[in-house]
Amino acid sequence: MNLITLENISKSYSETILLDNISLGINTGDKIGLIGLNGSGKSTLLKIITGRDEFFNGNITKGKDVRIEYLGQDTKFDENSTIIDQIFNGDSLEMKLLKEYESLVDYLNNHEFDADINDKLIKLQDKIDSLNLWSLESEAKTILNKLGISDYSMKMGKLSGGQKKRVFLAGALIKPCDLLVLDEPTNHLDSESIEWLEEYLNSKNISLLMITHDRYFLDRVSNKILELDRGKLYSYTGNYTTYLEKKVERIELEQSMEEKRQKLIAKELQWVRRGAKARTTKQKARLQRFDELVSKEYIEERPKIDMPFIGSRLGKKTIELIDICKSFNNKNIINNFNYTFLKEDRIGIIGRNGVGKTTLLNIITGDLKNDNGDVIIGDTVKIKSFTQDDSHMDLSMRAIDYIKEGGEWIPTDSGIKISASQLAERFLFDGTKQYTPIEKLSGGERRRLHLLRILMESPNVLILDEPTNDLDIETLKILEDFIDEFVGIVIVVSHDRYFLDRICNKIFAFDNGNISIYNGNYSDFLIYKEIEDSNSNKADTNSSKEKKKKEYIKNKDTRPKFTFKEQKEFETIYDDIEKLEIAISSIEEEMSKNASNYGLLSELDKEKNTLEEELMFKYERQEYLENLDLKIKEFNSQK
Repeated sequence: MNLITLENISKSYSETILLDNISLGINTGDKIGLIGLNGSGKSTLLKIITGRDEFFNGNITKGKDVRIEYLGQDTKFDENSTIIDQIFNGDSLEMKLLKEYESLVDYLNNHEFDADINDKLIKLQDKIDSLNLWSLESEAKTILNKLGISDYSMKMGKLSGGQKKRVFLAGALIKPCDLLVLDEPTNHLDSESIEWLEEYLNSKNISLLMITHDRYFLDRVSNKILELDRGKLYSYTGNYTTYLEKKVERIELEQSMEEKRQKLIAKELQWVRRGAKARTTKQKARLQRFDELVSKEYIEERPKIDMPFIGSRLGKKTIELIDICKSFNNKNIINNFNYTFLKEDRIGIIGRNGVGKTTLLNIITGDLKNDNGDVIIGDTVKIKSFTQDDSHMDLSMRAIDYIKEGGEWIPTDSGIKISASQLAERFLFDGTKQYTPIEKLSGGERRRLHLLRILMESPNVLILDEPTNDLDIETLKILEDFIDEFVGIVIVVSHDRYFLDRICNKIFAFDNGNISIYNGNYSDFLIYKEIEDSNSNKADTNSSKEKKKKEYIKNKDTRPKFTFKEQKEFETIYDDIEKLEIAISSIEEEMSKNASNYGLLSELDKEKNTLEEELMFKYERQEYLENLDLKIKEFNSQK
């Protein structure tokens, strides 16, 4: 059954075309993920579909009695309403009856007995009974609990931004509808809540249209992907993984067709230049075909810009946390945590909302004082944090000027300097966007701009607090590639499981004030936890052996050690350096012998520069490996 159809819809702001004659049909059973760059018009499209925004031309046809429920980014609420009132805030009969019931119960609980109110409540209960609505109330409270909210009587005005977002999500999920439209539903949810939401949406017999950057979520929930790219809408049947495969096929086909079009244009152009005139019907048709070929738009893929390793030099002494403790209102948030950061650490910090993840980041940066313990920062450490707060932005500034406040250029390990404009281009700000006032950028584009400003300050310790919130998938891919090349430490708090899998080599897991350290990425952590849980459920027939096994797994990476690759590298690093030094000396001798042969000198100089760059990299690796070897020996001597 068709729920809603869009035909040739267009929409633009100023000179920016967001939707260019797009058409779309949504049917029963569709679970659609809408993706595209920040500012491409995704949220605008959702608002048009739900009747919250206008469009310039085209038609929208909605099926009879089709009910659409929408969760946007800016849901309105009454600060004095309770959570449960907000949940049942809606125009449907079911929501009105349940909201009235909760209101009457609240009145009787907080006032003297009123017979009239009590009679009204009894009649209302009978009506709810007849419509079998009690399950909705029970489900609403179950959903709130799953999303980490248990006090339904709290006032909306007392909630944090993340808590409000979860209440709005619960309200959208509980309302009966045929099409559920969600704009970034996973923002402000922890990993457990996201996994629950996946199961919930898959179990419901509803159609779904959602914007999300969570690639695992798209993979597990969606059966269709829509990509909005420069005004055009591309449709792919299947989940996110299938989309990636089919997009490659589409691009290859379009490139092939474009090559054929260019060849045909060249051929027709020769005919036109010979002075062809439209005297006959056949000639007129051929000239018309030429005009159509020339005017046909071809959307090229955005170019990939490669950059060398980026980051300020980080010395041997990094950051050391010694017996760190922190509590709030007599509740332990962090309990005697110890860790010394390694130069190439990529650490993901995970745990339920409110357990202390951001608290740990703030202690590391010095923005929050720990109750006990010491934070020792090395002399060369340069920490920069990418947080969710961008209120400092001057909206009248141009994007490029804001980026340059962080720096005009950043150095790389090869000696090349990267300008602010070059880095902005890599993060999808083209020439026009770079000179656009910040006030005209979307929320996601401002987040990307804030990230660029941080990177331009050339840190060697990069702290990211929920970096994936409001960033589009393409930007996340670029950030992941950037982190691959980044020379330094990365510490990230994130609910995005794909992002944690992609970049992390270590996980800090919060649990009741204790922080456990696991080697590997998020998926590795889940395997370790499964082993731990399995072991804890077995009969304790050999408790000593089991305890040692669990401690080994849990603390596997608290002890410094070489990876297999690092061990092999350490065994050959001195020989590699010696060979490079000999090769450079040999080239210098050759250059002195051929001082008048400028052609040969030029070639030798290029070869020498290449070898010197490689040698500098080897020196850096030697320093890192020697430092790690020293830590291993110190650790082993204490056993």
